[in-house]
Amino acid sequence: MATISEIRSGIATNLATISGLRTNSIVPDTVTPPIAIVEPTSIAFDASMARGLDTLNFKVTVIVGRASERTGQNSMDAFCSSSGSSSVKRAIESDRTLGGKANDLRVTGLNSYGSITIGDTPYLAAEFAVIVYAN
Repeated sequence: MATISEIRSGIATNLATISGLRTNSIVPDTVTPPIAIVEPTSIAFDASMARGLDTLNFKVTVIVGRASERTGQNSMDAFCSSSGSSSVKRAIESDRTLGGKANDLRVTGLNSYGSITIGDTPYLAAEFAVIVYAN
């Protein structure tokens, strides 16, 4: 089975196909938006007999600046679309095997969308759920 680090990196690599979006497979100390951060949330082991399949859940947090609320929201809306050149779903699912590290993956939903504050700076963030099947 691929390591969690390899799967995180594979998701970040797929996200890097979105022009202008920075990606990080490790939670950074500081953010420079727009950025997508990939984090594991849970793992279900042994979904198939004899260690045949594990199910790994990840969250991808996309953060954009709020210097202009309209610009930030329009940018986030494009990331949240199910299609198009800025679509997070389209980018993550562009290589569903992550270069052979996974059997399959899916972006299953958008879990949250709204304002966050990091330090003293307000940002707009969206959190996507990703499920990866790997053996």
